[in-house]
Amino acid sequence: MRLHSRGVPFNVSQPVLGRLTRVAVGDPEARPRHILFGDATALEAFRDCVGYGAALCPGTIDGTVLTLPAVGSVPELDYLDEGDVVYLRPDGSVNVLFRKSSASNSILVTERCNSACLMCSQPPKDIDDSYRAALIMRLVDLIDPSTAGLTLTGGEPTLLEDAFIEIVARFAHRLPNTSLHVLTNGRRFSDASYACQLARLNHPDLVLGIPLYSDVDSIHDHLVGVSGAFNETVDGLYNLAEQGVRLELRIVLTQQTSERLPQWAEFIYRNFTFVEHVALMGLEPVGLARRNRSSLYGEPDAYVTPLETATLALALRGVRVSIYNHQLCALPRTLWPYAAASISDWKATYPDECAPCGVRRFCGGYFESAVAQHTAHPRPLNALSPEAEAFMRNLRPGSQDPA
Repeated sequence: MRLHSRGVPFNVSQPVLGRLTRVAVGDPEARPRHILFGDATALEAFRDCVGYGAALCPGTIDGTVLTLPAVGSVPELDYLDEGDVVYLRPDGSVNVLFRKSSASNSILVTERCNSACLMCSQPPKDIDDSYRAALIMRLVDLIDPSTAGLTLTGGEPTLLEDAFIEIVARFAHRLPNTSLHVLTNGRRFSDASYACQLARLNHPDLVLGIPLYSDVDSIHDHLVGVSGAFNETVDGLYNLAEQGVRLELRIVLTQQTSERLPQWAEFIYRNFTFVEHVALMGLEPVGLARRNRSSLYGEPDAYVTPLETATLALALRGVRVSIYNHQLCALPRTLWPYAAASISDWKATYPDECAPCGVRRFCGGYFESAVAQHTAHPRPLNALSPEAEAFMRNLRPGSQDPA
């Protein structure tokens, strides 16, 4: 699944942001925020309707019959539906910013970053993309209020400074029933006043996911490419905790981090008792992680023992812990209760070897970008006993065989 594509533009003189609709919008004042969506025949029904932001058609359209800005002949976006939000550009590009049916909606706040992580899947760019702040403020108004959760990511979102605070405030006001998960390196919050600014928003369901890659400062600083980053992150964590901001700690499993996982888990338990969730994450081999793969990547078989030790040590002490981006066949059954189906739906895939697996419906699969790069291949597992099947269904209610 691709979240961006390009078609043939008609009359698109400036970017258009809007919510897709297949039916007429009765309120004329609301129409500019909507983009008509359908095949050429469906769009014909709207020929006499005015005021819509634009039209989007997966197939060929005759731009001469449309008075609206339009993009036609758009491939690979047939999964779009009513209520999704897209951004059309004059060159015919289509960016999907929100999908109503998805539980994996992420909003890119900026491509800039003040770290240079060796395993970064979204390599930072030294560009001025400050326009994104205003775009996101408009996007919030278009997102379905029933959306369960959203993620803000980057780059480093806090580089927007006051604009980042304003964005979180907008989410709190417009989407109070939607949980907001912010992925940040946490360094900006070493300034206690900035942590206070965020806390004063009183967002009803905000969690910050912050990486701490080692219990040794030099290892963390090496991986993020910034001397002193460890101390800034730790200071940020304490400042946020003092203000009552909910926190998640993350670690990416690499050759540098996996060996000390038990010591890292002990360090987390003793020093960050306020953290409500710990995520141990498999490497996504794209971006800088692909470039640095030989020095970073380790097969799960190589680190499964320290991973098991660290996970169980945290869990037995009452820390909520999850293992992300791992397949069930790569983990011992003692870790299955902690293995989340975490790969975003538009990134996940199941190789052909997974077809006969008896636990495929409970497994999050592989990163599509990673399948060709893994040296360890899927190991299909036998069907579970009725008792084990019931246990897994209880862990993952609603699980079904992936398409």
